[in-house]
Amino acid sequence: MTPREIELTDLIRKEVKPALGCTEPIAVALSVAKATEIIEEKCPGCHGREWRLTADFRIKVEVSGNILKNGMGVGIPGTGMIGLYIASALGAVCGKSCYGLEVLHDLNPESISRAKELVGERKVSVSIADTPHKLYVKACVSTGSGHEASAVIEDDHDNIVETSLDGNVLQSDRTGNTASEDSYEGITGKDITVREIYEFATEADFEDIRFILESRTLNLALAKEGLEGDYGLKVGKTIHASRNNEVFGTDFMSYAMSMTAAASDARMAGCTLPAMSNSGSGNQGITATMPVIAYALKYGTDDETLARALILSHLVAIHIKGYLGKLSALCGCVIASTGSACGIVYLRGGNYEQICSAIKNMIGNITGMVCDGAKVGCAMKVASGVSSAIQSAVLAMEGTCISEHDGIIEKDIEKTIMNLGQIGSVGMQNTDNMILDIMVCK
Repeated sequence: MTPREIELTDLIRKEVKPALGCTEPIAVALSVAKATEIIEEKCPGCHGREWRLTADFRIKVEVSGNILKNGMGVGIPGTGMIGLYIASALGAVCGKSCYGLEVLHDLNPESISRAKELVGERKVSVSIADTPHKLYVKACVSTGSGHEASAVIEDDHDNIVETSLDGNVLQSDRTGNTASEDSYEGITGKDITVREIYEFATEADFEDIRFILESRTLNLALAKEGLEGDYGLKVGKTIHASRNNEVFGTDFMSYAMSMTAAASDARMAGCTLPAMSNSGSGNQGITATMPVIAYALKYGTDDETLARALILSHLVAIHIKGYLGKLSALCGCVIASTGSACGIVYLRGGNYEQICSAIKNMIGNITGMVCDGAKVGCAMKVASGVSSAIQSAVLAMEGTCISEHDGIIEKDIEKTIMNLGQIGSVGMQNTDNMILDIMVCK
């Protein structure tokens, strides 16, 4: 591999990783788990579980508005409950920070029961932090013996930047140590271009990118679970049902919509299967991959071709998110489904110019879809994004592209993406604040 190919591979590995549960409450659970571990490791008498049963045990969590927005209404795996309170409690009871975004991997009925007791006993508090960071979590865990430990996450869902015990800082790294203590100093989504993404996806040695097929393994399992179970709004299952064939048909679009939405149904309703996330979001990972995987399943695409399409889709989503930030007022399915549109163009034999056309068609179409928090209803937005992605891909293959004379579209693809980033990160800030105000005042 060339040095640049190594950088691109490292970027994918950083941004595309398994996540168990919605990543906003999971970030909270991760922060609590880290603070809990500090007390267990460094405080005499705080080993095992007994110290968490004392009357003075408390969990205090402060989060940014966007974390609160995306954590209020989403299902927490295996609990039948929603929100940050139960996520916080589970982080203390069974969380392991070494698992990163799979911090709740060791979830079991006993830990769920104990976590529910902590919430019921009002030993968990959650409040909005005064912070400029869109993605921010600070968890403080205190014991009956007077000790208090904290862990702070900023900017990335598994990026623990500071830990402390009894007011003394143990670790401080604002440059980006993750929960696994590995420092990433590579490129970001802003540092790459669509041209570079296309060349890497089409020219890299297959053995160097084969790892991306794990996206198929994880997200396809979620889709099947969503189709078989009764999760959330059952969006995917309803589209897939034979009784609705007269409405949705049995073509590729309905198949891709049902598979992708079903995976989101399961995940947002608390399914205990992990998703392969993208840019810190399981739904974005699902939406960037499942339409591409659905195409491969329906038309018998070989593994190498599928891997290249998934690399293309993941990297386009990462690139666009680089300008938007991890959390914004724009729904992440706009970005993720833009990636999958590119993947579908590639699977249908499209070239670089047609991929750029698909991106412009997507940006000119569903840019205005807002994020009003993570919840089971996200599956409907995911389905809409998939429909738009397929439409944009087909139009691009037919030589149709939204003109640079229209709206925020420019002739240069990178300027077009930057325009989207400006709208989502700056222009819609007031919208983001208003959405949060409405949500917390209901």
